[in-house]
Amino acid sequence: MSGARKTFSHLAGAQRIPTTYEIATSRLLYYFDRGGFALELPTSEWYRRYQVGSPLGAAHPAGTTPGWEAFEDPRATTYASYVRQQRDREAFVARVLDAASVARQDPTLAAAWVETLERTLSPLRFVYHGLQMAAAYVGQMAPSGRITVAALFQTGDELRRIHGIAFRMVQLRATGGPAFGDSGRERWQDDPSWQPLRRTIETLLVTYDWGAALVALNVCVRPLCDELFLIGLATLAERNGDYTDAQLLRSFAEDSSWQREWTERLLRVACGDAPGVGETSGAAQARDAIAAWIAEWRPQAAEALTAAAANLGPDGAALAARAYQAVAPFVEPFTREGCDAV
Repeated sequence: MSGARKTFSHLAGAQRIPTTYEIATSRLLYYFDRGGFALELPTSEWYRRYQVGSPLGAAHPAGTTPGWEAFEDPRATTYASYVRQQRDREAFVARVLDAASVARQDPTLAAAWVETLERTLSPLRFVYHGLQMAAAYVGQMAPSGRITVAALFQTGDELRRIHGIAFRMVQLRATGGPAFGDSGRERWQDDPSWQPLRRTIETLLVTYDWGAALVALNVCVRPLCDELFLIGLATLAERNGDYTDAQLLRSFAEDSSWQREWTERLLRVACGDAPGVGETSGAAQARDAIAAWIAEWRPQAAEALTAAAANLGPDGAALAARAYQAVAPFVEPFTREGCDAV
């Protein structure tokens, strides 16, 4: 007589005790492997069209083994580990901001630099709020719990940035005046330098195919935003003696490395280029789709960031070019040229 199946029998194939990450993230979206929701709902057609029907979805159709479960977050992030990590980073940010208040460093900042912060920090709240909503949509539509979990932790990263920027803006009012940052919404909605990026992000928010949304967000738009506004702006802050904003922005940039790592791991699984996955019937279609999405989104993202870089002053164009070069090693393996070279 065979023994009763255990709670985590779907992980028994590894012939070892499953990790906390595997237990917490495996096969959470039961409906996908079963071919859809148990009941026909008003949203069912939406999921059939934009999740199952995505060219990226063809890489691992419902019911295949190992399917999307072959994707593993390289950091093996769970709620507990995410909270521990971000607790330490938030503690660092709090110390940086407290030190600025105690040392009263901001009044020594040059007026021209405070104006640069006025032009950039306040509109950045809207940039990262748009990216946060896009990440939440990717998590909602993803065909695997592991992808959903990674994308939703990414939304937490974006909220951390929004909160930190808002706090810093209030702090800077002691130097830039009580109205510092009040023009942020007007700049975001009307300033010509921000309109290409605004248009790009708003288009991203109505990109419903989950694969297209993932590639547009995590390959084309967000990496450039991070390189320009977190790394580039931090570099300018250091040059202007603003070590508070430099440390704050670099702390936010630490999240970017993980976001790129899990995205790269996922795309390699989709393309059949990951250990234990191999070529699947939909891998070629997935590679073609990823390359096409990059070809569509990368130029407009670069154009948008170049326009927004004007707010960083005379060095803006050079910083935008440097940002594009910095993300190229991450992006190019998935372009048409990169795929053909493999």
